[in-house]
Amino acid sequence: MKSQFRMIFAFITVLMAVSLACGASQPSVVPTNPPPPTSAPLPTGAPVIQSTQEQQQQSPPLPQNQQFFTEEFDAPLSNSWSIFTVTDSDEADIEKVTVESQNGKLVWDFESEFVYYYLFYEGFSYTDVKVEVRADNRGKNNNSVSLICHYDPEVGWYEFNIANNGLYDMYYAEITSDGSIGYNLITNGGSNDINQGKDINEYSITCSGNKLSLTINGKEVNTITERAYNLREGGVGMSVSAFDVLPIQIEMDWFKVSQP
Repeated sequence: MKSQFRMIFAFITVLMAVSLACGASQPSVVPTNPPPPTSAPLPTGAPVIQSTQEQQQQSPPLPQNQQFFTEEFDAPLSNSWSIFTVTDSDEADIEKVTVESQNGKLVWDFESEFVYYYLFYEGFSYTDVKVEVRADNRGKNNNSVSLICHYDPEVGWYEFNIANNGLYDMYYAEITSDGSIGYNLITNGGSNDINQGKDINEYSITCSGNKLSLTINGKEVNTITERAYNLREGGVGMSVSAFDVLPIQIEMDWFKVSQP
């Protein structure tokens, strides 16, 4: 499981329309002391000026950010999402990781070890929120799916990691003033409710004030009151992590954000 560590990194938050159909390289963070994972022993050309009336007629309306929604991955994610990657080895290669929509699923495909790939939704800042995901493991058993709440790119976030081997942990990921990040363990444990191997799991977290709760396949496995770091609000997100076994492939059917 991840222990406390500090990572010196160039923290690049890319606000962009996440075109999931391409395998373009993404910014990565290289920690100096990578944590042991839970499941192991994150155009050119001259401009053309148009009148206001022409712009209104030709430009489609911009989509509005939704507070509560279910993402079923039938289209690329909006530009309210940002990407953040972490590599934990000199041999890690982000070019060998693809995240794309295929037939209504978000497919995470890792052909490189020790890459943690995050997607953060920053369209709203939530004080009380419930985040859910349905994930199908189609690769090796050594991986981790994470759900995030109270994400602030200048402060940090709460992270709930569920490993495919039956273990879980909760962290406060702290972004410090000197440009490093530390994963601070809040609590951890194991659950027989995690379907191991090539199977499907539904994970859910609830963040209400300083009350943090983890539910696995409909069963609440841990609820705590977190007073040490006391994050009040922020965005939400999801992540998949590959460790020292390949290939890793996760297919997500949906990602849901709702009021708890």
